[in-house]
Amino acid sequence: MLKDITLGQYFPIESPMHRMDPRSKIVLLIFMIVAIFIADNPITYALVTVFTLLIILLSKVPIMMYIKGLKPILFVIIFTAVLNVFLTPGTKIDLWGYTTPMTWEGLILAGKMALRLILLIIASSALTYTTSPIILTDGIEKLLKPLSYLKVPTYELAMMMSIAIRFIPTLIEETEKITKAQQARGADFDSGSIFKRIKALAPMLVPLFVSAFRRADELAVAMESRCYQGGEHRTRLREIHFKGIDLIAVLVFVLFFAAIIVLGILF
Repeated sequence: MLKDITLGQYFPIESPMHRMDPRSKIVLLIFMIVAIFIADNPITYALVTVFTLLIILLSKVPIMMYIKGLKPILFVIIFTAVLNVFLTPGTKIDLWGYTTPMTWEGLILAGKMALRLILLIIASSALTYTTSPIILTDGIEKLLKPLSYLKVPTYELAMMMSIAIRFIPTLIEETEKITKAQQARGADFDSGSIFKRIKALAPMLVPLFVSAFRRADELAVAMESRCYQGGEHRTRLREIHFKGIDLIAVLVFVLFFAAIIVLGILF
């Protein structure tokens, strides 16, 4: 299951989304999340779904990677859907003359929530799939720059966020290695009661934390040995600039967002 988590991975391929400015992608992602949540009827949901499929096509990342990224939250989607179906008050569902505890309102709400979660994961994954950690750091720093006038360490915040995202795949890989090593020594993580399984995680968590702190120390030493110094006077190998494709993306998204609002009011 852990190897199915693809958040933080970057695919260095050529696509329209890869050429976009990271600031544009971050801002548009925020508005995409807002659009997903304000969609409230079949027409707006269909429009948001089609727009998400367009994002997948423009990213040129294999669709199986997006599907793979959904596997870790599959339990959350199913669990949330079941709760909504059985706990939402409304008209009971009749099956062959038998009145079930499920309601039509709960069934509709479960479908909406499941679709929202799926679209949120796909839209968020598209950002990390098409933006390298360094470029993402520069984009976040530029967006947070106004806060620097309030003495907020914007660059340090951006760097911490970027490193955290970047090391998710690394920690997942390390967890897989430790799990297999413990299983080879006789550890059992799949059987027994829930308390026994939690107790069995201790031999895995201790070396995982040790490895994480060791990697953090190695990263700090490597940055210091290269005389790394972030902040206002730091130079960059690649400067980010808005391009024509960013303007086109913004215009298309403005039309999309306006359509979501208008269709939500009309229907």
